[in-house]
Formats: sequence, C-alpha cells, structure tokens
Amino acid sequence: MATRYTKDHEWIRLDGDVATVGISEHAQHALGDIVYVELPEIGTQVEQGGEAAVVESVKAASDVYAPATGEVVAVNESLDGAPATINEDAEGKGWFFRLRLSSPEQLNDLMSEEQYKKFLKTLE
Repeated sequence: MATRYTKDHEWIRLDGDVATVGISEHAQHALGDIVYVELPEIGTQVEQGGEAAVVESVKAASDVYAPATGEVVAVNESLDGAPATINEDAEGKGWFFRLRLSSPEQLNDLMSEEQYKKFLKTLE
C-alpha cells in the first residue's frame, strides 16, 4: 500500500497487517534540528488521533499522533542515539514505531501523497 498522511503531518505505510509510522518531510523541516524522541512502549494500545510519541527539536516539542488504532509492536530504537536521522530521512530510516492495526480501513480516511501535497499548499 502507498503511504498515507494525516493533517498533523504523520505518515503511515501498511505492510501486511503491520504499519510503519513517522512524521513527514514537511514536519521535520518545520521542526528544525531534532534533538530528542520519546517513543511509545511496545504493547501500548493507541487510538487513531491519540498521542503516541513526542519529538523535540531546537525550536519546540510536538506530539506525534497515531494515524490509526492499533498495538505498538516495534519502535525505532536507533533514534535514541541518533534523533537527527529523522531530519535526514523522515519518511524512511527516521520512522518512529510500527502498529498492528485493529481497523486497517481507517487508512482509507487519510490523504494520499498527492492529496497531502495539495493540503500543504493550503498552508503556505
């Protein structure tokens, strides 16, 4: 499945029944240099739109919301020692956590990459 996006600038990419979540290129650029990430515990249940992680930059701290409901099954532990990975590759190696989705159909309500790019233009 293609990557889907939220209005809060998270992305989610489904692979089987597990989805990888992170923040968009736009979000990391807006935050500036990322200095710290607080990831959820494995086994945590998150609700769509609920707080799932925290990212701190030299400018601000921001909540990262779950794009879909599910159970956290993995976290990107490499971010602990290298949060700048998010600045370098926000939609790849800078992923935050993986979810086993309880309602994969929720992804249908999120934006495609094309829709997200149009949405970003409305913010300029």
